[in-house]
Amino acid sequence: MSAKDTADLSPLLEANRKWADECAAKDSTYFSKVAGSQAPEYLYIGCADSRVSPAQLFNMAPGEVFVQRNVGNLVSNKDLNCMSCLEYTVDHLKIKHILVCGHYNCGACKAGLVWHPKTAGVTNLWISDVREVRDKNAAKLHGLSADDAWDKMVELNVEAQVFNVCASPIVQAAWARGQPLSVHGIVYTPGTGLVKELIKPITGMEDAGALLRADLKQHCFFSESLA
Repeated sequence: MSAKDTADLSPLLEANRKWADECAAKDSTYFSKVAGSQAPEYLYIGCADSRVSPAQLFNMAPGEVFVQRNVGNLVSNKDLNCMSCLEYTVDHLKIKHILVCGHYNCGACKAGLVWHPKTAGVTNLWISDVREVRDKNAAKLHGLSADDAWDKMVELNVEAQVFNVCASPIVQAAWARGQPLSVHGIVYTPGTGLVKELIKPITGMEDAGALLRADLKQHCFFSESLA
């Protein structure tokens, strides 16, 4: 197979035309409605893993969920991409729910369990946040089998990122002005297609404070000032 053949987008473009024709056949106004202004109620923050499709997970149509994805579903004040997405959806789109979604068999979480990674590069640097979560939760991971530790790491990482969302100035300001906004921690199982709830909805600092005094408190070095 030549380089020209591998670079050919014809199969994708043909699939796109087929999809567009099928959508229009079912509803002639489908694309005119999609092209209008968006008003999603959900922001999905998840992993960039190719096995996870946010809209398909919840059987949502285009326009119903705003998506922010990266390797390991991380939420960091240092990531301007994630923070700008959070700001835009909370302040301008007035979303009502933030879904922080991890998934089992996550490569970033598996790599985060490695104490001295040998792989150089940006990806290795990126998942240093996962290793921080690992270090803060060493007692919970101790004694687990490799597979169980991997699953637990996925869940602990979701907890940490939920904390980061709740602690962000954007969400804090929204709650302070009385804006209805819930933060959720969920995890997806690729082998079954099912999503489960890890953390009950957090709707304000009262909810967040209760969690900070319990499961999420470990994720903040200055948690006493937030409790």
